[in-house]
Amino acid sequence: MFSVHALACALLATLAVSDLTRRRLPNAIVAAFAVLYFAQAWIAGVNRLGLETHVAMGLAAFVLACVLFHFGWLGGGDAKLFGAVFLWSGPAFATTVFFVVSLIGLMLGLAQMAIGRMQRNRARAPTLGWLAPARGVPYGVALAVGGVAAVWLPLVHAHVVSPPHIAAWSLSISVRLT
Repeated sequence: MFSVHALACALLATLAVSDLTRRRLPNAIVAAFAVLYFAQAWIAGVNRLGLETHVAMGLAAFVLACVLFHFGWLGGGDAKLFGAVFLWSGPAFATTVFFVVSLIGLMLGLAQMAIGRMQRNRARAPTLGWLAPARGVPYGVALAVGGVAAVWLPLVHAHVVSPPHIAAWSLSISVRLT
């Protein structure tokens, strides 16, 4: 199972670098990331209802992203990655993942504004072409970081909130009390 998670994170890192350097999110890599969710779900033994809720979350996110694309607020690759990331998150972690994506997107936007201001004020300001304000915010980077959160949050939650040894301990206490 961890190999699927590691591969998903490697794909997300590739997408982030691609978005930073070329402002492109290759469809094949986005599709591979989405398909990996189904491999992970099969390995984890997710039931039909679990699959349906994750697919519904991914579709709802994709539709929302398509609306944002229609208004020119998001790129086409970003819209597809948005749906794939929220396919992984499902409804249980959608709010947390959305917060992570929004926070990283905000940080990227602020960094671009700062670079733009420095370039206007000084002739020797850093020229980071990959973060040049004229190129737009590389939102695929924020989505990739949110994707990493979507990939790992369920595992962290399962092992921190209800680890097996705590569940067994609480079961033994309840058995002794009865």
